[in-house]
Amino acid sequence: MQPLFLIATYSTLIVMASLAGGWLPSLAKLTHVRMQLMMSLVSGLMLGIAMLHMLPEASAHVASMTKVSGAMLAGLLVMFFLLRVFHVHGHGDLDHDGCHDHASHSHQHSHDSHVAGHRLNWLGLFFGLAIHTLLDGVALSASVVADARHSSQSSGWFGLGTFLAVLLHKPLDALAITSLMQAGGWTKRSQSVVNLGYSLMCPIGALVFWFGATQLAAEHSSLIGYALAFSAGFFLCIALGDLLPEVQFHSHNRVSLSAALLVGVAMAIGIEWTHSHQHDDSQHHVPGHQHSEHHDHH
Repeated sequence: MQPLFLIATYSTLIVMASLAGGWLPSLAKLTHVRMQLMMSLVSGLMLGIAMLHMLPEASAHVASMTKVSGAMLAGLLVMFFLLRVFHVHGHGDLDHDGCHDHASHSHQHSHDSHVAGHRLNWLGLFFGLAIHTLLDGVALSASVVADARHSSQSSGWFGLGTFLAVLLHKPLDALAITSLMQAGGWTKRSQSVVNLGYSLMCPIGALVFWFGATQLAAEHSSLIGYALAFSAGFFLCIALGDLLPEVQFHSHNRVSLSAALLVGVAMAIGIEWTHSHQHDDSQHHVPGHQHSEHHDHH
């Protein structure tokens, strides 16, 4: 499968998932436990993809590991300030059943009071998540391009791990936006318009990077590596600085939440194991593969 067609396919599925997440508040009530399990699973998947796929791939395109680490640090800091400035990712605040912890109840009560008093408080969340989703598109496109370059096969599910991490995460983000809009008294039509606009951010980021990368690849071959390292940084920040602390805040169901986290990590390991075998096979059949270019730098 050609990389551009694969990016378009991934983007279409992500748009559908994002739209579905945004429609949930008007269609059904998402239980507290299911929300927390999904967050744990996505956290494990994002951690695994960042550490086992993005960073190794980045080091294959950039000769200096110090530069790779610097790009990862930059991505982590960018996402940290997005979380801090725009209060991105209020997933845990959207639970309304199954939680009897006193601290959680007080947190929910104060949040509901805040929502009731400010009909426009979703704007900051939307803006922050829109930037974050554009970066997700960059990560998706960079992963597809990197995997395609490291494989002699003309077809394959390049960038599958990154795609799954983004796909599973987007419904939670869209749910956060439309839930705040619903609590603020906005109409379903307004919620649908905003939900559609948000869902298109990831494809925009993916396509912008794709066309930019193909134009600059000849002059800046390390561009893919820097993009992957940067993406690994904000994947780590989302998992460690946002999703996992939100899960830790709720002390119940620790065993099931921990199991979901490990399932997410196992998914990442399985995906990377499959890709590693594909890369090994392609290097075996195609002498002078791009990895040799990497070793020449040393």
